[in-house]
Amino acid sequence: MEKTIELGNARVGYTLRTNRRTRGIRLSVASGGVFTVTASPRVRQSAIEVFILEKSAWVLDKIRYFSKFPKITPAKRVNRKKHFAEHKEKARMLVTERLAHFNEHYSLTWNRVAIRNQRSRWGSCSRKKNLNFNYRIALLPPHLADYIIVHELCHLAQLNHSLKFWSLVAESLPHHYALRKELRRQGMHLG
Repeated sequence: MEKTIELGNARVGYTLRTNRRTRGIRLSVASGGVFTVTASPRVRQSAIEVFILEKSAWVLDKIRYFSKFPKITPAKRVNRKKHFAEHKEKARMLVTERLAHFNEHYSLTWNRVAIRNQRSRWGSCSRKKNLNFNYRIALLPPHLADYIIVHELCHLAQLNHSLKFWSLVAESLPHHYALRKELRRQGMHLG
């Protein structure tokens, strides 16, 4: 349900979602400055508005920050194949270029790089040293695309999420924790 609220001198639009499993109220801001509020159906609209007003500085700051990045719109089911075809080569070029860039530091080897039309994964690395990336990586802000690429590249050396793995990631992206958190808001995960 689309709603609006006055925050300071700005009228801010948001999407209100109800979820029986949500306790209390959750606020999130994604690429394009898309503001979403998720609340239990038992929470009154007045309580939601009070909560948003209390967090108004945070909300406005995040909307300003995320408005710099293009809004990510999920591909519609009927157009999924077309959407994949339109962006696959752009994704392949991006991944190939950035793998080469980061591998100047790591000097790792891989067998094959595949661009896939996956529903729930941004990327994965197999035991055979094959790297797979979701075509939608081409639609992400560059800093998030780089995080996915470095993450999978480091799996070539450490096929786990151990401290050694995260130390490798930190060599190129010392702020990887914040990037991981931001990427989770996009709704998919890394292998």
